[in-house]
Amino acid sequence: MYSILRWLLRLCFKYRAYNLESLRAPGPVLLIPNHVSWLDWLFIGLCLEEDWRFVTSANTAETTWLHKKIMVNRRTFPIDPTSPYSTRKMAEYLATGGRLVLFAEGRLSRTGSLMKLFEGTGFLIHKTQAKVITCYLKGANRLLWARQPGRRYWFPQVTVHFSEVLTPPPTGDLPRKEARPRLTIWLREQMVRQQFEVDHQFGPSHLLAAIIETARQCPSKPILEDVTFKPLTYRRLLVGVDVLASAWERRWKAEAAERGFPVVGVLLPNVNATPVTVLSLWAAGCVPALLNFSTGSAIMLACARLAGLKHMITSRSFIEKARLDMSSFAGAGVDLVYLEDVRKEVSGMAKLAALARQTCCPGAGLVPEGHGGSAPAVILFTSGSEGVPKGVELSHDNILANVRQSLARLDFTDGERIFNALPLFHSFGLGTCTMLPLIRGLYIFLYPSPLHYRIIPEMVYDRACTVMVGTNTFLMGYGRKAHPYDFQSVKYLVAGAEKLQDATATLWAQKFGLRVMEGYGATECSPVISVNSMIELRTGSVGRFLPGIEWKLEPVEGIAEGGRLLVRGPNVMHRYLNSEADAHFKSLGGWYDTGDLAKVDAEGFLFLLGRLKRFAKISGEMVSLTAVEDALAGAFPELGQRCEVAILTRPDADKGEVLIAVTNDSRVTLEMIRTAVRAKGLGNLCVPREIRVVKEIPKLGTGKIDYRTLTAG
Repeated sequence: MYSILRWLLRLCFKYRAYNLESLRAPGPVLLIPNHVSWLDWLFIGLCLEEDWRFVTSANTAETTWLHKKIMVNRRTFPIDPTSPYSTRKMAEYLATGGRLVLFAEGRLSRTGSLMKLFEGTGFLIHKTQAKVITCYLKGANRLLWARQPGRRYWFPQVTVHFSEVLTPPPTGDLPRKEARPRLTIWLREQMVRQQFEVDHQFGPSHLLAAIIETARQCPSKPILEDVTFKPLTYRRLLVGVDVLASAWERRWKAEAAERGFPVVGVLLPNVNATPVTVLSLWAAGCVPALLNFSTGSAIMLACARLAGLKHMITSRSFIEKARLDMSSFAGAGVDLVYLEDVRKEVSGMAKLAALARQTCCPGAGLVPEGHGGSAPAVILFTSGSEGVPKGVELSHDNILANVRQSLARLDFTDGERIFNALPLFHSFGLGTCTMLPLIRGLYIFLYPSPLHYRIIPEMVYDRACTVMVGTNTFLMGYGRKAHPYDFQSVKYLVAGAEKLQDATATLWAQKFGLRVMEGYGATECSPVISVNSMIELRTGSVGRFLPGIEWKLEPVEGIAEGGRLLVRGPNVMHRYLNSEADAHFKSLGGWYDTGDLAKVDAEGFLFLLGRLKRFAKISGEMVSLTAVEDALAGAFPELGQRCEVAILTRPDADKGEVLIAVTNDSRVTLEMIRTAVRAKGLGNLCVPREIRVVKEIPKLGTGKIDYRTLTAG
């Protein structure tokens, strides 16, 4: 009978089960699967020996005779979930060496992702010291018998993945009320990690291939839209990629034959053409280098030389509107390729042929052989807030790993709508706000500038976007200008790139009823390192580390709390283009030095204490410039919303260094600053001794303060 069922499941669902050896472990042992469909018990049950029993609800079993037949039999362990004695009953069974299958979520997932785990599971583990096996049902959320609000099919591919036998961490002398949530958190982390590892191991290794895999499931779904309000479906997206890839191959055929396809610069705003161009370069075997047009021509040219660019794709209309001076690029031997000219070169027959190919077989011929995996995918440049930008080479594997790490942590549904005003040269704009939704199948609205504080709230409202990512500076600007109803559709509001100020979080909570979920990342990490989520949120922290990321804290002389944060994982870059920076990175053996001072609490939440470069040594004590800036942020409401204060240092013969307050408002006095700093509980060493007034605090394209320019000025 079991053989026939397995054969039918393989025929209908391409059913496979992995690591069945773990299931032979003797009891007491708990098998904890994710719960996404009514057929989960069947996919798992076919792998189990006779003595395994499924924990079921005796109350639900009374719904119909069919429920009772399935849920009350020799292979089940019925309990009353409303009774406090149910957990004790399971513990007693496990104590006798029993083996139980327990759906710790307690219900079918409404998102298709892992939902909260009930702490009774942590109590069971603590009480019985049972071993644990986690199980990831991949693809079962697409069954018709699932409850997720998204794409569902008669016969999706379903695979079952069992973990190794896991030994729970010792809880020592912790009281039960502390041990229970600690073990529940540990269990959830194991399930999140397993989902990432399985998705990464069995998924495509090329970014374009991963996007094509989703496109084949929903080719007519609108996926990209910009301010022209002309949405692109997956099919139209792939047609555009096909046409442009052919154009690049023709244009650089001779060069490719001589030394392989080149690194190509991309200088474009947030419009539909930008991701299409990036994807087409991958299809042509090229590596795009995305240039930050907000830094000015001199910095862009330095980045172009660092990346060895011979060609750069841009647009005449964009250059005119942005008033960019491109004459220096021609003088440096960089060939400017204008999309307007390329479009004229493409014939109608070429477009029809591409349409036919992508309609009959989405993605046909677009993924070049020998690419993907550890091969370079993109070159990005760091913000340069404290020095000259560094060139960061990210592989397909890096970006795909970070996308899958983020999706394992966040409970996105098929109906999410992403608002992306972060430019694609920004690592969050490219990886989190563009590649992630393209791979996951989520709608993206691209907006050309994050600085339009009045317009953006109206666009979010008009497009009914549910996910929004921004910096503290941008979110404060939107919050001040928006109508209280503009963000009524937003579900996920994520802040990153700079520290979230209390004033910003309070404004969004009081005016819009939204929690700002702070995240943390770096261009070198593709970019996300940690993030808060709906299920796991800790005010003041930047969330838990993503699965697959190792971390360590190295002590810093003169600083008692926390340490220098280093991280390692599949999302960490392969190399810097800058030789000196790359030599230092290689010397760390795969670890990336974030340059941040941080601490991690007992539950795994990460707290940032400041940039190590943003510390001053005053009278032998280490003082955080970031902490002083945080104390002054929004401290002078009577001066208006434009008033800003940044903190710099200068050498001092007596104290080593002293602090300087730089402000754009001449009404700010030292006494006002002293009062604000002390009101936050900071000592006298944290009080600036000088004030300098400037016309404007310089900012980078990300909204962060440009300390390099500010110091030079």
